[in-house]
Order: sequence, then structure tokens, then C-alpha cells
Amino acid sequence: MKYIILFTVLVFNTSAFGQQISGSVLEKADQPLIGAVVKWLSEPSNATMTDVNGQFTIPKNTGQHQLIISYLGFKTDTVMAHGAGPFKFTLKPDTSTLNEVVVKSSGTTFDKMASVQTQIITTKELAKAACCNLSESFETNASVSVSFADAITGSRQLEMLGLAGRYVQTNIEGMPGIRGLAVPFGMNYVPGTWIQSVDVIKGTSSIVNGYESMSGTINVELHKPDLADPVYLNFYTNELGRGEVNLNLAKKLGDKWSVGLLSHGSFLKTEIDRNNDGFKDLPEYDQVNFLNRWKYSGERFNAQFGVNFLTENREGGQLTDGRFSNPYVFENNSKKLTVFTKTAVLFPEAPYRGLGLILNANFYDSESVFGVNPYIAKENTLHGNLIYQDMIGNTNHTYKTGLSFLADQYEESYENFQNPIELNRQELVPGVFAEYTFNKLDKTILVAGLRVDQHNLFGTQVTPRLHFKQDVGETNTWRLSIGKGMRVPTPLAENFGKLVSNREVIFNEPIAPEISWNYGTSWTKDFGKNSLTFDVYHTEFSQHLMMDMEQVGQLLFYNTTNRSFSTSAQAELSLVPNDRWELKAAYRWISVKQTFYATPDEASLRDKMFVPKSLALLNATYSMPYNKWKVDGTLTYKGKQRIPDLNVDKYADGFVVLNAQVARNFVNWEYYLGAENLLNYKQDNPIISAGNPDDATFDAGQVWGPVVGRTVYLGVRYKLR
Repeated sequence: MKYIILFTVLVFNTSAFGQQISGSVLEKADQPLIGAVVKWLSEPSNATMTDVNGQFTIPKNTGQHQLIISYLGFKTDTVMAHGAGPFKFTLKPDTSTLNEVVVKSSGTTFDKMASVQTQIITTKELAKAACCNLSESFETNASVSVSFADAITGSRQLEMLGLAGRYVQTNIEGMPGIRGLAVPFGMNYVPGTWIQSVDVIKGTSSIVNGYESMSGTINVELHKPDLADPVYLNFYTNELGRGEVNLNLAKKLGDKWSVGLLSHGSFLKTEIDRNNDGFKDLPEYDQVNFLNRWKYSGERFNAQFGVNFLTENREGGQLTDGRFSNPYVFENNSKKLTVFTKTAVLFPEAPYRGLGLILNANFYDSESVFGVNPYIAKENTLHGNLIYQDMIGNTNHTYKTGLSFLADQYEESYENFQNPIELNRQELVPGVFAEYTFNKLDKTILVAGLRVDQHNLFGTQVTPRLHFKQDVGETNTWRLSIGKGMRVPTPLAENFGKLVSNREVIFNEPIAPEISWNYGTSWTKDFGKNSLTFDVYHTEFSQHLMMDMEQVGQLLFYNTTNRSFSTSAQAELSLVPNDRWELKAAYRWISVKQTFYATPDEASLRDKMFVPKSLALLNATYSMPYNKWKVDGTLTYKGKQRIPDLNVDKYADGFVVLNAQVARNFVNWEYYLGAENLLNYKQDNPIISAGNPDDATFDAGQVWGPVVGRTVYLGVRYKLR
């Protein structure tokens, strides 16, 4: 209750960033134009460019009312811009130089201005696949991999730079999103139709966002009510019986207010057992998810606030067709409530200055049963980030500084074969941070940051980070990053898929923080619309919580300072050979090793389990004139990966997955038909001892490949612009 009172007080007494004038530039009123030049007619030297969402902000002085907007292949336009916006402008194709509409925004792009390596996935890229939720948003991305964590629960595990998703700081619009108890199913809680873009940042990110980024950061931007289509409707179904409906509504209530409603409902009520092992290949489930957001945009004050509510029920395990008298059952019932606010006081006379506060409160309840073992968990979180930014002398030297606060309350109870485990803790973490940025003509950028957090359980935590970007000539960019990360694990939730077994869970000692250093560098070469990127990142743990399932019948957790590390090297080539084709090819090599104990006195550095040693991806997209027809295909190869075997390095073979989709576009309607895993590859016997769940060797948590084979889906999207 005290957190709720504090939250309510802060909501009505805070302010945050804002710019003087903002808007978006679109292609044919439905696609953002990336890199469009926006400048004042009366002051053409004061120019800016649109970002990956087609959005821009530009300072405005008294008497400036006309903007010039230009983009290659489109007619330059001069428009009126009274007030602060946000405005929406649509450019028309320049048919005098082009026979067809051929200039298109890319589905993915690297942020050329960012000091850290940032790849941005847009709605155009998300539409290449079914993308029913965030976990399915990375099917055409080589930097992030998502797979099933086990063969029963349907939970997904994310991997980046060879490390699990718990080491990736996943935010929703800069606020803590998928962490703690939300790790098993959190990506399923973000519908794909809600997503405006996804920022994928490799390595540690800005210290302004907190101390938990260890291998990377994923930030999800949702559709804003002032810029979204008034009505967006999506229907989806597949041959397994899964159905989804999404309805997004947005309305401007005058010049300053706007409101949006994002809604989602999905279900699967079919028992599917394609491998005939007596277990459902996917759990039956139903989910209802709503987000209501309000936005106010004034001359000197901006504010956003909203609420998100979700409820989901899952049931998996053995079939209930009567063949099993006492079936093994998995159940999960989850409820999640999030309240957030972003407020802003604007400084028209100094647009480089800002004072802001972002707040969100999260309440999460989860009740699960794994056979005879119940797992009851609750999480209450309050997060606040107060930020002030300004310049030192001129805009070449800027800084951000501020205060943060994180309050986490966890209550976990797991009945470990009549041996109860209680994991309760309350974290209170006030922090202070400062970040300096040197920017010379956007070609040389240096960002140095430091934060100090006072953890009530683990004392003072100091987190330094350094990022550097240098343009070499007109087409080359070099980046370097070094940073420290720290996080407090929630081991049962973060290893949710390993609980569907008869392993005894053993904690050798109390939970301690995990601490790591990440070092990375990247080189990007641009040539026309094409690009080639090389990057290498290394994460070294100085303190690590081991999840050890090397011993038969045991799931061990212990803290270690022995060596654990991850090294990832990737090359990615993006080609636009002509106006109808887009091609992407990437290869990633990964080495992840951890120190295990065969006996208390015998340690060995071995490959981490269930991590492919290599990954290759090829994506091709073909579009007919005016995007009437679009065909997309993605071929992914995952190399061999180690699987559990006592004191023996045993590896599963690599495999290939092929996905494809065809879409037909009309003015307001789009129809799409696709198939996942077209080659129908499946892991043999994903559940060990499936015929006898009471056996000590029963284990459904050793999944390294697809559990369900080929799946055909179809859907329809409707937009009222």
C-alpha cells in the first residue's frame, strides 16, 4: 500500500523530457520514411532527420511556421507547422524520375547516430512473419534467438551474445519490462500488433537505464495514440487451432489530448500430440490483454499515463482423452497489472534542456503446478527514474544526471517433492547517475557514464560504462563499448522450463548478485542502400549463479567466482539489389563456457548447454509494384549444442528451419498466408521417460530444437487511416 501511495503522489508532481515541435513523415500514409530531411524555410541550416519510425523533433523560434521536407525519390514539400504538434506529413513519389513507387523504408536498420550498436526492427520487418507476440518478432533477426525452453509449458527463452534473456535488459518504452517472474512468459505478453519498433542494443547500454544490462538491451516502443491509425484490426489462426484477435484504437481529442486502446485476445484449446508420446506438444491456453494510454501535448507541458492488465491460463502435460488414469499435469495461472506515467515540462527557449520522471508500478501473481509440485509466486515492483539533461557551453558537450529508485518484493514458494523451498526477498535500491556526451558533428561521439546504487541487501554497487563512435570517411563507422552490469537472479522463474522434471531442486547457498563486464567493438560499411557489419563482444563474469543439471536427478544452484564467459562474433550483410528485392545474410559464431563441479573438489570449464556454437541466417523479400504482393522467406541454421551428460561432452546435431510468408495488400486490407518450419524438422523424443512421468529420469527440460513441426497460418489486417 505504501508503494501505491508513493506512486500516486509522484504521478501528480513530476515532469519529463520534451521538444519544441515534433511530428512524423510518412510514405503513402502508412509507412514511415527513415532519414527524411526536415528544416525551416526561414533557417535551412537548422535541419534534422526523421528516425526509424519516421518521427522528428526540431527547435522552433518565433516567426518560424513553414517546414521544408525532402526525401530521395519523393517530391519535396513545404508545409505549415503552427504550434508544437505532433504533426503528420505524407510525401508523394516523384513520378518524373521514377516509373514506380520504388523508394521504400527498410525493415531493419542500424542507427547511424547512436554511440552504441543499435539495430532497429520496424513494423515493416515485423510484418514479414506472423509476429503474434514479441517472442516471434526476431525470426528474421540474427542477433537475437528465441526458442522453446521445454517441451510442456510453452515458455520461451531468448538468447543474445550467447547468454540467456535474463542477462538482456528488456524494457517497454524505457521502463523495466520483462524481468523477474515475467521471464518465462513475458515475451508472450507483448502482442506483435502493439509494437511500433524494437531497438536491439548489443553490449551494455546507457547507465541512465539502470545497472541490469549485461549482454544487451531490447527496448520495445508501442504505438502512440497521437500517431497511430484510428483503427487497426488483426485476425490470426493456424492449423493447430490457435486463434488471435487484436484491436487497436486511437483518437485525438482536440489539439492537445489523445487516447489509445490496445487490446488482445488469444487461445488454443486443442490437444496436439504430433510425436505420439502422450504429452501435449503445446499447452492449451487463453489470454486477455488490454492497455489504455492517455497523452497530453502542450506548449510547456507533456504527459502520458496508462494502465495494462493481463490474465492468462495455461494447461499442459499428458493428454486428457482417458488413456491415463492419473495424468501428469502442468498448470499456470497468471495475472499482471502495470500502471505507468511519463510527464514533462518543456523549455521552449532551451530545447536542449529537459527535466523528466518516468514511473511504473507492476503487480504480478503466478500460480503453477508441475505434476505434484506447486509453485506460487508474487512480485510487486515500483520503479522511478528522474532525469535532468543540459549542455555545457554548447551542444558539443551535454550531460544527463538524475536519481533512480527500484523497489522489488518477491514471495516464492516451491513444493520440492514435499521439501518446501521459500525464496522471499525485498530489494530497495536508490541510485544516482551522471553521463557526459561529447559530440562533434555527429561523427565523433564519446559517452562516459557512472552510476552508484545503494542496495539494501548487497551494499554499494558502482557501475561504469563507456561508449565511443567514430565515422571514418563518409561510409564507415567504428564503435567501441565497455561496461559493467549487475543483477539479482530470480532462479526458479528464470529456469521455469527446467522444473518440468523429477529433478530435486537444491540451493547450496543463499542467492548472491551476478556481476559481469562486457567488451565490444563493431565496424559498419555503408555502400548505397547496402551495409556490411562486423562485431565482436565478450562478456566475462566475476560473480555468477550456476544452474547445474549435469548430475542425474538434481537441479543445483550455487554461486561461483570461477570463470564463466561468452564470446560472440557476427557478420551481417544487407543488400537492396533493386527496388523489389531485399536480402539479408548473417553468420554468428559463439563460445560460451562455464565452470562446473563434477565433485565438490573437481572443477571443469565446459561449454554451456543448449547454446548453438554457430548460427547462419538468410532472409529474402520480394515486393511487387506498390507492395501489392510481398513474398518473404527466412532460412536459419543452428549449429551443434551441448546437451546434459555426466562428465561427457555430448552434442546435438545442427538443424535448419525454413519459414515463408506471402501477403496481398489493398488500400485498407492486408491478407497473409505463411508457414513456420516448412521442412518439418523436430527434435526426437524431447521428453525423457515420457511413458513414465513417475520415473526418476523423467525430464521435459532438455529441449534444443523445435518440438512442433510444420505449422501453416493465415490472417488478415485492417487499417482505417
